[in-house]
Amino acid sequence: MVKKIKIIIVMAVIAFSLSMISNTYSRYIANTTGSIETPFAKWQIMVNNEDILNNNNASISFNPIIEENENIKNNSIAPSSSGYFDIKIDPSNVEVSFNYNISLKIENENIPDLIITKYTLLPNDYTEGDSLDIINLNTYAISNDMIYRQSPFESFTIRIFFEWFEGDSEQMNDEMDTEVGVLAATESTNFIVSATIKFKQIV
Repeated sequence: MVKKIKIIIVMAVIAFSLSMISNTYSRYIANTTGSIETPFAKWQIMVNNEDILNNNNASISFNPIIEENENIKNNSIAPSSSGYFDIKIDPSNVEVSFNYNISLKIENENIPDLIITKYTLLPNDYTEGDSLDIINLNTYAISNDMIYRQSPFESFTIRIFFEWFEGDSEQMNDEMDTEVGVLAATESTNFIVSATIKFKQIV
């Protein structure tokens, strides 16, 4: 009988001890949830004040400046004419490195002497008449990498020059030049340049 009582007391002590251990550990158990919140890098590019990324079919207008020639009507193209147009790119709302590629094409294929010749990047403090670093174009493509430096990009302007070439390597003779003028007298003809501009994040 005494032996049974001892066994019962031992079992009770063990049960009490396990209960105390359980309660002790339960004081150190807790539940929590966590989350990570970080903003996405911005990606918005403006071209000539148009948000081209928000509208994949955006049509951008470029305003050509034709150099004045006393022998040619103002703002008109003829043999020996020259001029330029500007493409303003504003990546100030971009927070990643990116590449831009500009493919240029003259639609007036029947006037091979009307060509795009060169381009330059206008300094932000540029005033008309300042000297410029001119880059000759062998192909109608302009490409550059813009590397993000942990500070906002600044907007920049690419100036593209064109001319109706007259010289030893011209492809059109005087008769062909004349045909263009005769056609312009009876039909609406324009100097048309298309520019396809692609932007791609550098990874």
